[in-house]
Amino acid sequence: MAESAERAILHVDMDAFYASVERLDDPSLEGQPVVVGGLGPRGVVATANYSARKFGVHSAMPMARARRLCPQARFIRPRMSRYRQMSAAVFGVLGGFTPLLEGLSLDEAFLDVSGSLRLFGGPLEIARRIKQEIHRQTGLAASVGVAHNKFLAKLASDAQKPDGLVWVRPDEVRAFLDPMPIARLWGIGKQTAPRLRALGILTIGQLRRADETALQSALGNRVRHFQRLARGEDERPVETRRPDKSISHEVTFDTDIVEAGELLAELQRQTESVARRLRAQELMARTVVVKIRDGSFRTVTRSRSLRACTNNTRTLYRMARALFENWRAGHRATPIRLLGMGVSGLEPANAGEQSQGDQSDSRAERDIDRVFDEINRRYGDAGVVHGQVLRRKRR
Repeated sequence: MAESAERAILHVDMDAFYASVERLDDPSLEGQPVVVGGLGPRGVVATANYSARKFGVHSAMPMARARRLCPQARFIRPRMSRYRQMSAAVFGVLGGFTPLLEGLSLDEAFLDVSGSLRLFGGPLEIARRIKQEIHRQTGLAASVGVAHNKFLAKLASDAQKPDGLVWVRPDEVRAFLDPMPIARLWGIGKQTAPRLRALGILTIGQLRRADETALQSALGNRVRHFQRLARGEDERPVETRRPDKSISHEVTFDTDIVEAGELLAELQRQTESVARRLRAQELMARTVVVKIRDGSFRTVTRSRSLRACTNNTRTLYRMARALFENWRAGHRATPIRLLGMGVSGLEPANAGEQSQGDQSDSRAERDIDRVFDEINRRYGDAGVVHGQVLRRKRR
């Protein structure tokens, strides 16, 4: 597909999303460094607001290091149900401007607004309206990049964070890209970048102008791909959001756990979360997977397919528990470092007879799920959980 200046692609990226939601819900956080992530000794930073980033804190950093870099920060455990709720509001805004919407995560998406220009105005006007509407409806700030392809729009959204808006016009591509370090190219990572630097190539502009043969020692058979990116060429279309191929939830414990009751409580909590997400997306699952990592970092997975698809919490937990206990029978004294539960083989919930779920799913159980879902939609983390989960929460 040939690129055209008529294409109008936006990349919308929420600014420090988790931390911004926490600040929104707790005004006392205003003006303070905020770090969201696991709070135990093995915790990892999920996100940090811009006040914390000034001290060198960033996502994927061990929480212990973040505490050393910025001890005055407010450290907060993630509230994923709340973030998903706010994400749904943001995506509701985006969907009002175009049906060509590709969600990348809870807090970022590509939009193809080429067909919306006559209705809403030029690309820059649409980007402004999106930022304004997100802020009006959620109180949150977004950065938006505008360009004629996804690669440039993604880089543009990051160019003036936070609350940024950058439009890279077709005749401005070289001026925008050339000064950037080569690591900004998708696919240039920790192994490839040093090889390019050894050739004296430090910027995207230098890579664009370099001899193709000279680059092969560093880039192999991907030379042309990277030089196309260096010229700002990207033909990928915006793909509308598709259902997840799998849904999972896992946790790394602050300290290894042996006690079976506590592990089962955590497994119940994870199953409730996965089942709610299935029902929210109007999906059912055929296969249940349990993931276990012990204190020696050995990881095993166990899976089993159901007789028919289901999204019922009780049915999924019964299968997950059976998988866990089968493994546990030969490892009763093994400390567990990580426990996870997931589902795959997803199908629409209205797929004929399979909408009835597993044969053991009773109407009463499905009604209970609907009631629980409605309460949790209204009250979020203050909603209801299975009594067994409380044992894990107290710990």
